[in-house]
Amino acid sequence: MFNRIKEDIETVFKKDPAARSLIEVIFCYPGLHAIWLHRVAHFLWVHNLFFLARLLSHINRFLTGVEIHPGAKIGRRIFIDHGMGVVIGETSEIGDDVLLYQGGVLGGTTFDKKKRHPTIGNNVVIGAGAAVLGPITVGNHVRIGAGAVVDKDVPSDTTVVGVPGKVKICITPSEIDTLTLGNLPDPMLEGITRLVKRVEELEEKIKNLEQK
Repeated sequence: MFNRIKEDIETVFKKDPAARSLIEVIFCYPGLHAIWLHRVAHFLWVHNLFFLARLLSHINRFLTGVEIHPGAKIGRRIFIDHGMGVVIGETSEIGDDVLLYQGGVLGGTTFDKKKRHPTIGNNVVIGAGAAVLGPITVGNHVRIGAGAVVDKDVPSDTTVVGVPGKVKICITPSEIDTLTLGNLPDPMLEGITRLVKRVEELEEKIKNLEQK
């Protein structure tokens, strides 16, 4: 248990340049507190203590602003940055080394009592306000841009941006640490830029024809 706690604290220092001291991380990071409380709630859940698990998750939400259903399965070294407004549904499954920013949602799209929330791979970054919906699978080494809405499977080593989410580029595992969320491609802007360029080319051709 102490090794996991130590690992969680080291993850904060690794993924948040604002972290300055051990005491600051322990007492002032609600995303970290949310993960710790969820582990207890999940333990209660898998031992069929459903009411106590839900009650603890409710207290977790009140204290941290992060709502994690106790049934959700979360891997190691996850970091919830800021955390306010994050929602992780009951049948969500999250791999290792995931970074989840404020307002991120792992939500369901059906009322059926079955697998209805996403499965997230390893080394995934989910941007602020992004929504990943339904029983879809997000592969390893994926970056989901801020505000994106993803409702289809996402292959590994890709970036997803836009509404609805579009798989834009392939990236290698070594590139995921250097590709910042503020520098993700914008497919709408790129499409409009191509159209404008094409119109300019056509106008130039028409102008040349008129001169002849």
